[in-house]
Amino acid sequence: MKKPLLVVSLVLLLCFAFGCQNKAEKAELEKFRTRAKAETQNKELLLRYNEAWNKGDYETLGEIYSSNYSYYIPSANPKPLSGKEQQIAAIKLFKESFPDINVSIEELVALEDTVISRLVMRGTHKGTYQGISATGNKIEVSFMDWIRIRDGKVIEEREEYDGLGLMQQLGMELKPKEVKK
Repeated sequence: MKKPLLVVSLVLLLCFAFGCQNKAEKAELEKFRTRAKAETQNKELLLRYNEAWNKGDYETLGEIYSSNYSYYIPSANPKPLSGKEQQIAAIKLFKESFPDINVSIEELVALEDTVISRLVMRGTHKGTYQGISATGNKIEVSFMDWIRIRDGKVIEEREEYDGLGLMQQLGMELKPKEVKK
């Protein structure tokens, strides 16, 4: 009598243990699927963002940026641009200087709420840019972008680009300072 009761108890214990393990695995799998779906949506948002940027579709950019959007270029400007209106105005100025500008995405990686991209910008200098009159020079500049997304909106963008290379392509020269004697 004790043996069948012991066997039934062991079987129930094993079923419970495997059942709980299966639930934990299912929960982990669901967590992974949810994260993968969010990362895919974030990549799709960045593809839409890049397309709008290239076309100069400021209305779509306004929809993509959150109201508290911040844009940082640490190597060029220690102060961030705050708000989507400032960023859209900066893009408009840039596009006046390089009306045929096009940004191509070379690599795109999403991790949770962050999308990191390696990009190449190509265009022709046809308007004044940072005090430099139009040169007609073709430019090609590589840069990296780190973008954070919350609730389907871009909330923060951090960019590093080859500013020296851009200036050299516009005809600027890097010269050492004169030594004071």
